[in-house]
Amino acid sequence: MRPRAAPACEHRGVSRLPPVHDTIAAIASAPGVGAVGVVRLSGPDAYRIADALFAPRRGGPPSARPAGRVVYGTVVDGERVVDEALLLTFRAPRSYTAQDVVELQTHGGPAVLRATLDLCLAHGARLAGPGEFTLRAYLNGRLDLLQAESVLELVNAQTDGARRNAALGLGGALGARLDGIQSEITEAYAAVQAAFDYPDEGVPEARLEAPLERSLGEVRRLLSTAAAGRLSRQGARLALLGRPNAGKSSLLNALLGYERSIVSDTPGTTRDYLEAPLVLAGIPLTAIDTAGIREAGDAVEASGVEQARRIAANADLRLVLIDGSEPLTADDRELLVSLPAERTLFVVSKRDKPAAFPERALELPGGARPHAVSALTGEGLDALKEAIAATLLGDAAGTELWITQERHVAALSAVEGHLERALGLAASGELDLVSLELQDALTALGQMTGRHHVAEEALASIFAAFCVGK
Repeated sequence: MRPRAAPACEHRGVSRLPPVHDTIAAIASAPGVGAVGVVRLSGPDAYRIADALFAPRRGGPPSARPAGRVVYGTVVDGERVVDEALLLTFRAPRSYTAQDVVELQTHGGPAVLRATLDLCLAHGARLAGPGEFTLRAYLNGRLDLLQAESVLELVNAQTDGARRNAALGLGGALGARLDGIQSEITEAYAAVQAAFDYPDEGVPEARLEAPLERSLGEVRRLLSTAAAGRLSRQGARLALLGRPNAGKSSLLNALLGYERSIVSDTPGTTRDYLEAPLVLAGIPLTAIDTAGIREAGDAVEASGVEQARRIAANADLRLVLIDGSEPLTADDRELLVSLPAERTLFVVSKRDKPAAFPERALELPGGARPHAVSALTGEGLDALKEAIAATLLGDAAGTELWITQERHVAALSAVEGHLERALGLAASGELDLVSLELQDALTALGQMTGRHHVAEEALASIFAAFCVGK
């Protein structure tokens, strides 16, 4: 009985690494119906299996052809034709996995792809596990671990910003930054080792403390992007707050660029919260239009107000709206003093109408300055978007490469700690302990890139997050 093909993106938890010298196969295109589907083979028997199930329209079998060619033919099961297909061939080591690789491009129907994959398995291939093609690329030296993780980020990227960041990682940008840090630490470590051999000469500050300070500064710059990296991957929640009829729904529609929320002059139109997706500066946001906050007139409205306050407490960023066309009310003042300036932007809305009060009358917490906006004319909208992005990104604003993986944050934090301790020990002349801290810092960097020993369980965990077929 033939083994059955698994869905292309079935995630399967693994605790240890699979073998790497057999031949694996998987559907490499997304689940569902499509114009074209891809079945991928990698390993020493890839060409033998291709010979058995692919009949070229002209010429000899795939194994007899030069690599790097596209061949037209049919996928066959004995005398039975499964589908027309294109065959792409790659010879080791010039392939994604650095092994012999064959890809079959068929029509994208699920039945065709399952039948083609079943044939691969029947002829001796093993069904690939999650991320096993990329794992082989890493183990065979085609990618370092940072680049392998960037492949997953590219596959999962939901915004153009996330795609750009992943592409930078795949292109080696993060690896190059870490190589620079490693060079600085290695220079300092060499100076310490030289001092052991020639103790009378000591260690010049320029050869020890200067490179350590430079590397520590670079580590901290990378870590400062971690919050933005997390938001780019997980998204952020943006809550719009204010008393009834303050312009929250109109502002939400203006930010989105389309009518998502009902706008009415009748106070209390929004009794429940409403969510809508939005992307700013490469960060996916969930914008939340909440019920107006005021002294509630009934139980339903009271529930909406309480819900709005809970959403405000859990949001990554709050926009507090004050209607600039009407005098300040007690509800306005109560809301302003109830929220800290941290993670809060204050907005004076309806600036297309005559102002009912000067901005200085707001007395915002922390000396914050309000953003004047008209959802009707668009006045101040671009500046508000920039302020939202700048507040969410923090020190990462204006930088291209963000740290997005928790594993990387942990490793860089460890390096930071080792470098801080090394600098403190260097100042007191304890070079033997400095040497140990620098060794540990280099080890943490090497585990981050995969150039130092990485535990099998850690690698299995990393690649388990991939789809089958990648």
